[in-house]
Amino acid sequence: MQLQGKAWKFGDNIDTDQIIPARYLNTSDPAELAKHCMEDADVGFAAAVNDGDLIVGGSNFGCGSSREHAPISIKSAGVSCVIAASFARIFYRNAFNIGLPILECAEAVAGITQGDAVAVDAGTGMIKNLTTGKDYQAKPIPPFMQEVIAAGGLIEHVKRKLG
Repeated sequence: MQLQGKAWKFGDNIDTDQIIPARYLNTSDPAELAKHCMEDADVGFAAAVNDGDLIVGGSNFGCGSSREHAPISIKSAGVSCVIAASFARIFYRNAFNIGLPILECAEAVAGITQGDAVAVDAGTGMIKNLTTGKDYQAKPIPPFMQEVIAAGGLIEHVKRKLG
């Protein structure tokens, strides 16, 4: 799975309220959630992000509540991948459940700045900063999880398997 886009850089401990503020949880509509993605971390993010762009976060990305709305809003905003130094475990699981690729790589986070062009090979875990030419190695997404992502999430994956 090859992904490429502009990096949007965020710091440590970006919680689910910063990703999708609780005041917007009266809907589960992905398009509506996308309009408010990252609003409390960067008010202009949702209007400026382009399809395929990537979020680069620090440690403990997605901490806070267990709401699935957080990765849904990110994916629905057009973000192709999230790279972070580490993820809160519930966000990690929810991201894969809805088909959002995520990679842990502290070195990449340290070496990528806001606006850098970044390419990711989720199958190998290779992250390339196209702006600087530097490569970083994250743990690859396992084949089963790649199948879940390709299906659009766990529910669609199970539907396909049950046929």
